[in-house]
Amino acid sequence: MNILGISCFYHDSAAAILKNGEVVAAAQEERFTRKRHDANFPLRSIEYCLQTANLKVSDLDYVAFYDKPFLKFERIIESALSVAPKGLPTFMKAIPIWMSQKLFAGEEIKKQLGKKEFKGKLIFPEHHESHAASAFFPSPFLDAAFLTVDGVGEWTTTSYGVGRDNRIEILSDIKFPHSLGLLYSAITYYTGFKVNSGEYKVMGLAPYGEPKYVNLILDNLIDLKEDGSYKINLEYFDYVGGDRMTNKKFDKLFGAPPRKPESKLSQREMDLARSVQEVIEIALLKMANHVHKTTGMRHLCLSGGVALNCVANGKILREGPFDDIWIQPASGDAGSALGAALITHFHVNNAPRKGTNFAKMQKASYLGPEYSEEYIENYFKTNNIPYEKVPRSNVAERTAKVLADEKIVGWFQGRMEFGPRALGARSIIGDPRSKNMQSIMNLKIKFRESFRPFAPSVLREDVSKYFEHEGDSPYMLIVAPVKDSIRIKMNSEQEKLFGIEKLNVPRSTLPSITHVDYSARIQTVSREDHAMYYDLISEFKKITDVGVVVNTSFNVRGEPIVCTPEDAYRCFMRTNIDFLVVENFILDKTKQPELKNDTDWKNEFELD
Repeated sequence: MNILGISCFYHDSAAAILKNGEVVAAAQEERFTRKRHDANFPLRSIEYCLQTANLKVSDLDYVAFYDKPFLKFERIIESALSVAPKGLPTFMKAIPIWMSQKLFAGEEIKKQLGKKEFKGKLIFPEHHESHAASAFFPSPFLDAAFLTVDGVGEWTTTSYGVGRDNRIEILSDIKFPHSLGLLYSAITYYTGFKVNSGEYKVMGLAPYGEPKYVNLILDNLIDLKEDGSYKINLEYFDYVGGDRMTNKKFDKLFGAPPRKPESKLSQREMDLARSVQEVIEIALLKMANHVHKTTGMRHLCLSGGVALNCVANGKILREGPFDDIWIQPASGDAGSALGAALITHFHVNNAPRKGTNFAKMQKASYLGPEYSEEYIENYFKTNNIPYEKVPRSNVAERTAKVLADEKIVGWFQGRMEFGPRALGARSIIGDPRSKNMQSIMNLKIKFRESFRPFAPSVLREDVSKYFEHEGDSPYMLIVAPVKDSIRIKMNSEQEKLFGIEKLNVPRSTLPSITHVDYSARIQTVSREDHAMYYDLISEFKKITDVGVVVNTSFNVRGEPIVCTPEDAYRCFMRTNIDFLVVENFILDKTKQPELKNDTDWKNEFELD
């Protein structure tokens, strides 16, 4: 049984393929087209998935699309009428676009796949069903509650339910225009960042601020109940009938118009970021408590774009009522391609889940393309790129020595990650002991805002040595405090600092991965998940006695994570990365010729 899952037409298009119940491949379209958050039909991703599964279009039994286009169309009409006359013009303009791209998604899918070649069935689960399926079915739990929170699906913005064996059931939901995700996106817009792209910047900015607007938000913008249900006060927002997230009444509430993108950050933006982050955490904890009380389940699975808020995830794990949680690493719409395929496999085909190794279904999210030694060497030779080829057994030791000298390494190994986080397959890595590593990586490697934190990749067996965390966190989706034993206390003068002034004050003996609030976004690394990455950190530990490295995604600002060796070399040459390690090939920047016929990456990629 061969099932292709697809998500597209909104943002983060992707494809995933199941072959006899095994997740064989999954990837986002942006990695191939080099257009971040690419929303177009995922032709390249589908081509990759079919090739990896050794299948043709004619071999597909099912194609599952991640939502119901007709339902979404009906809701657009309802929404237009509910805010008429103000909203009607905007929504009427949108209808032809939705009709061409979504209403006839079935015909579009058949057209793109080839009507003559595709003889299977089309399946259209609901958007939040796809999210829920992506959260529960690959989780390590046979029975669990699930919670899905995003901007908006067809009409649902928040839902919860129960997964048992090979079935999921949504028990309750909250519908548009009331959306926790859109509340967060509204603050993202208001603080000068890009909606559906810059929300993680707001999360990273939050620790520099104070929660001075929490009550203002709870009193005016959202009516939050004890059970986690809520309503948004639409008087302050323009996302229903207008072309902006917020309006003049919102501006008046916070005392100024939205920050202009790329302008200087003020304390107000930092305080707003901190305040909305705390509101989201309060709301999600209330939801978690209610879901636990209602379902009686010991475990919780999370998905939807809001589940990428790793600070809130950490709060739910530490302070919530569940014994353990599991988060879909591709929690946004990209992961819904996988969810659509999984719900087809289990619900439509009634495939059994008991007795299978479902806890390993996600394959540590290394589901993207990989490249052979022959392909890589041929690329280097053809383009006269100087390299050193070393035995695979020497790669980890050689790279660890370079890292210990505070050099920055572009690290390209094995299959590319599925989801927004780099997990040691397409990563830029550095020495966490360095006081300057964060600023160097941000300003000279990533070309992004200086306040942005970096994540630690830590040996699974060493995680509790450095962090207030005991379990697995393989997908970099949980933030936890660093241990008191490695913290550096601030002196009286440093205690008086505000905002970005805090940036250059070391918070621990691993300053490059410790945020200003003594927290870190953890990735635990096990050898069974990624042997080469594990061996690298182990070799670094032998040299430094520290089982941690700095890990950030292999790209510059606005660029999708690199996919191919060509992408990796181009990014390496455009930045101040010192060494590039592609499988068992090591490249020294000082030995490279000038990159010919290159373009300005700022013009090539749309800045997020």
